Amino acid sequence: QVQLVESGGGLVQAGGSLRLSCVASGLTFSSYSMGWFRQAPGKEREFVARINWSGGSTDSADSVKGRFTISRDNAKNTVYLQMNSLKPEDTAVYYCAAANTYTSRARFYNYWGQGTQVTVSS
Repeated sequence: QVQLVESGGGLVQAGGSLRLSCVASGLTFSSYSMGWFRQAPGKEREFVARINWSGGSTDSADSVKGRFTISRDNAKNTVYLQMNSLKPEDTAVYYCAAANTYTSRARFYNYWGQGTQVTVSS
């Protein structure tokens, strides 16, 4: 079956960096667009970044533009989220997801990982 497994979360001070990874199995990874979403306590899940099947197109939420970068390695079935200049408001559980279409809308994503916690202290 399809599995998406995130890693790389943790506790970091404001201004620091983390790199999240998401390894996919059970699907033809290079055929899927990938996205990162996050959900903070008491808040709705929100879009963070997306990347198309080839990596040639990317997009991110205004709140993370210039700080977060999404990338992928199709040979390794892995998508990454490089997070720099982290802020306390970036604290959330981060999820990767796979979709048949290049979209920022969560409802169009077919598969989801279990999430990884990112905590940014002030």
